[in-house]
Amino acid sequence: VISLVLDDKGRGVGSGDDVKKMLAEISGAEHLPVALGLNCGQGPEATLRAFERAKVLAHLPWIVQPNAGEPRKIDNRTMYMNSPEYFTTYALRYVALGARGVGGCCGIGPEHIAEMAHAVRPLARGGSHAAAVIPAAKSEEKLPEVPLAERSEFGRRLAAGEWVTSVEIAPPMGFDVSGVVEKAKICRDAGVNVINLPDGPRASSRLSALVTAAEIRRQAGIEPILHVCARDRSLIGLQSELLGCACEEIHNILFITGDPPKLGIYPFSSGVFDVDSIGMAAMQKNLNAGIDLGGKQLGQQTRAVIGVGIDPNAIDLEREYRRTCEKAAAGAEFIVTQPVFAPEKLLSFLDRIAHLHLPVIAGVWPLASLRNAEFMKTEVPGVFVPDEIMERMAAEPDKEGQKQVGIAIARECVAAIRDRVNGIQVSAPFGNVHTAIAVLR
Repeated sequence: VISLVLDDKGRGVGSGDDVKKMLAEISGAEHLPVALGLNCGQGPEATLRAFERAKVLAHLPWIVQPNAGEPRKIDNRTMYMNSPEYFTTYALRYVALGARGVGGCCGIGPEHIAEMAHAVRPLARGGSHAAAVIPAAKSEEKLPEVPLAERSEFGRRLAAGEWVTSVEIAPPMGFDVSGVVEKAKICRDAGVNVINLPDGPRASSRLSALVTAAEIRRQAGIEPILHVCARDRSLIGLQSELLGCACEEIHNILFITGDPPKLGIYPFSSGVFDVDSIGMAAMQKNLNAGIDLGGKQLGQQTRAVIGVGIDPNAIDLEREYRRTCEKAAAGAEFIVTQPVFAPEKLLSFLDRIAHLHLPVIAGVWPLASLRNAEFMKTEVPGVFVPDEIMERMAAEPDKEGQKQVGIAIARECVAAIRDRVNGIQVSAPFGNVHTAIAVLR
């Protein structure tokens, strides 16, 4: 294995040689290495940029082992400021870009490696098998699908091209749903169209999202968009869940592959991942035509509005684009994005997928504080918070001022993308729906 030390511009640290020249010399050697590596360097972020440049220049496996960045002198001690959590977020990005091995160099200790291993190992296992393929039903066996506009009020809005507003509220950690129902009523009275309900967000265990959705529909009189996550159920369990949605008249469904359990608060749990979001969309498409998982006719049909997620901040945008096209082909009828802090990234990705002609609901997250912004920037996969936003948040000395800046930033994002999307989904930070409603106003 030949390992290189590169700066963030892809030049050899110390030598100044360009990575293209270095790899050309290696490829011309009599005996090729079994792998290439990046080690040490100028910290995780600089190594990420170096890896982005280098990986496209050689087709050998890559091993990425950054150092912890420049140490600081504090009270006559030399200390690295890189936390295990921060290091792990970059390890996951290296894996997403195609690294076959990850580790650490100077300043990376046992705690960093342990944290990273918890996050990376399930991804490595998951990559070794393909998700199940949902068989296509014969056209003569299918029932004609219910028109989109007749499946739900949300579906009618999408079909008519009307602007849609949604607020995301997480199900409770316990089994008292009254607080969530009251928040849904506040949103309804403020003119919000739908409530977005995540399913075990960040690999947490909460009250059943389906039960929460049913109670919100009954007690608050507002339609939910229910997330259904592939992580926790087998194919059989997923079909049961989708039939349960039809029984409870929960017709708006967003299909999510889900974070591995090792990234959550129950790392000892196991993930199922029989299928991913593409397969779940295909499964629901069949159910909408009256065909079950095994290709058998149900004698009745569901009328779900099929949604999928996209990440316009993805490191590997080619993979994200390919998967978005596959989701559309599987039956997706609307898209919800990850939270948008850099409108230009979303607008660029929307240009690429314009040919799919799918309505897009943009995710918006009003930052509640500087600490919340730091968490979103360093620890939430799929979220990109630009440095200028961090600087604006840091300029406010108190939490209330930071919250108001967070709301202003969210409004600016909405204004920048409004004429390119079909609606917005505003997250309620820490369950505060008033903050989300302030963005909509």
